[in-house]
Amino acid sequence: MYASLWVAVLAAMSPSSVPRFVIKVVAWLPVAFAIWYFTAPALLWPVKLLLELVCGASVADLVRAVEQTGSVFTFATSLRPGIAGATGYVSLEVDGLQYSYGLPLFAALVLAAREPRWPRKLALGYAVLVPVMTWGVLADFLKNVAITSGPLVASQTGFSAPQREVIAFAYQFGTLILPTVAPAVAWVLMHRALLDRFRGHPASS
Repeated sequence: MYASLWVAVLAAMSPSSVPRFVIKVVAWLPVAFAIWYFTAPALLWPVKLLLELVCGASVADLVRAVEQTGSVFTFATSLRPGIAGATGYVSLEVDGLQYSYGLPLFAALVLAAREPRWPRKLALGYAVLVPVMTWGVLADFLKNVAITSGPLVASQTGFSAPQREVIAFAYQFGTLILPTVAPAVAWVLMHRALLDRFRGHPASS
């Protein structure tokens, strides 16, 4: 799961600098994950706001409301259960922790590097990763209603076969690729001068 993250970072560093940096990252990871776990409701609140904006602009006829309880997002839909005798509407939950573990990974990398203005880098990385987390949560929800919820519910969404294929791809991309690749890419782009020093080259202007 973490292979893409380490490959992106370590490939840009000289062999002599790798062990010390890796030790620092590993030392910071438990701290970063603990902080992320206990502050996840607050860290994910901007994701809820962005989900509301995106759902309101794209699937307003499908999603009536998005609620957040802790790190779990609940999508209240306009879909009927499709079961004889059942009343009310379908609600689906998505655990935001599944799509936000890139935050502590990014934080551990930044703290291990401890470059000047590292708090600014943390804030900027967080801002970059909020849309990434939103992608994963929304794609998970759409996959559930359009593909795995069963034909009686899925038929109410109005998604065509090609649209369901796009949703399946978005879900796979948001689950397997973005959570690990996005933090690594963000870190590398923010620490190019450090990587130049690791490689023994002067920082580019």
